[in-house]
Amino acid sequence: MSKNTASSEPRPALTRRNAGAAAAAALAFGGIAAAQVKAAAARFEPIRHDKDNWLDQLPGGHRLVFDTTTPASVAQAIFFANNFLRTNRNDYGLQNSDLAVVIVLRHQSAPFGYSDAMWAKYGSAAAAHAAFEDPKSKGIPKANVFNSADYGNLMPNRGTTIDVVAKQGVQFAVCSASTRAVAGVIARASGGEVDAIYAEITSNLVSNARMVPAGIVTVARAQERGYSLISN
Repeated sequence: MSKNTASSEPRPALTRRNAGAAAAAALAFGGIAAAQVKAAAARFEPIRHDKDNWLDQLPGGHRLVFDTTTPASVAQAIFFANNFLRTNRNDYGLQNSDLAVVIVLRHQSAPFGYSDAMWAKYGSAAAAHAAFEDPKSKGIPKANVFNSADYGNLMPNRGTTIDVVAKQGVQFAVCSASTRAVAGVIARASGGEVDAIYAEITSNLVSNARMVPAGIVTVARAQERGYSLISN
């Protein structure tokens, strides 16, 4: 006659190991969960500065920032900003006021934040800083080519000018550090005062433009405030 010995035999070692592994897993999971809670509590929050608050004051439920450093990237930013606005109007039924769009003009692109009058007066220094020549004459530009319909069809932006996108609400952030460098070149060439030339240039910007301490800083601050970045 067979006997049932299961109740009297010792527990297999494998069973004991499984129980131990389960306990260890529970402890590990609890540790991971606690770490996740701690990490969430210590989540990174960027420092806010009053100088950057204008980025939050722009209306719009969608935010986009273009980082430009060369003349070619300015043309592309103007062109794609116009596309962004048009597509959101036509396909999403949004208004321009639903969109916050900023084009940062820094390094070689900074002079394209200056008005036609500044290019007419200081075009030599502006063009040298931008490593740019007039697309028609192949010489020194006498106007801001990205703000002139006369030049538009010759540029990669296909005729979309700064004024065209500015009238739709696009904002321009002009690098102060780059502009001071341009003013320095002008001052050395003319014997003028850097501060006076800088003040003149910064008082004569394109539509919807403002000076910012440094373009690279504004690119970073915009992303911290929820702007998606486009870098050409």
